[in-house]
Amino acid sequence: MHFVVIGGSGFIGREIVNEIHRRGQRVPVVVRQSCYLYDHGSLSRNLSLISPDAVINSAGYVGRPNVDACESNKSECLAANAVLPGVIASACRMNALPWGHVSSGCIYSSANSNSSSFSELDTPNFTFRNGPCSFYSGTKALGEEVLRDCQDCYIWRIRIPFSNRDCQKNYLTKLMNYDRLLEATNSLSNLDEFVSATVDCFQKQVPFGTYNLTNPGAISTSEVVDLIRQSGVMDREFKFFRSEQEFMSLAAKTPRSNCVLDTSKASDAGLVMSPIRESLKKALQTWVTQDHQSSSLQFPVAA
Repeated sequence: MHFVVIGGSGFIGREIVNEIHRRGQRVPVVVRQSCYLYDHGSLSRNLSLISPDAVINSAGYVGRPNVDACESNKSECLAANAVLPGVIASACRMNALPWGHVSSGCIYSSANSNSSSFSELDTPNFTFRNGPCSFYSGTKALGEEVLRDCQDCYIWRIRIPFSNRDCQKNYLTKLMNYDRLLEATNSLSNLDEFVSATVDCFQKQVPFGTYNLTNPGAISTSEVVDLIRQSGVMDREFKFFRSEQEFMSLAAKTPRSNCVLDTSKASDAGLVMSPIRESLKKALQTWVTQDHQSSSLQFPVAA
């Protein structure tokens, strides 16, 4: 199968490209330098020249070092997370191409609901329509709204990605390097398992639609910290904010999404991801360290 990956040079996009390569398949990468992504005509012509079997969009704006940066770069965040998905949908429709879009589970918040977990049928409640929310979450929810009536499309929701590879965007790396942590219970996504599931959607001909691609179960920040210490990867004293109110007053510019996603739809479709504790233990057992300067920033729990 011949894929095209839009945003293939990013954190998630690189891993999708690597997964496709591991399966022995072709995968050109479409980035801003190759065509004007925000013009459906330009993108459509580019796709026509490449002539793929399917398109995967992993482009988006998250902000560095965290989603607080989106509050200062709203135009770029809105364009990448809400406008671009619609442009890609139009270009794929013009070329009769199936495609998939990497979205986020950060469009839900347990604080705004009595629900213990959220399925794909639940209306997002951490959005501009159901605030307060972060600008990042608001734009990701708008992106899904744009694709609501889109045919031949997958929407994949990722939550707080981690892997066994030490890097600044890895949730485990963040926990090990930030000065203080916020205690919260969340769904997480093993990045390797997530990207494998996205490609499986096409190869297994899974029905089009929205899928929560997180590892089954939920886990708290302190539980993850305990697993880090037990693994021997790092044995340090981890400090926590006394409350979310203290976190908001001292470390954050915008509210955070903390939630648990129901993964039964993905499981029923044959998209297999291992239980969260099992997946975390395996990542820590095979931990690959990279040299980078540790940070003393305070950690906000968000994807």
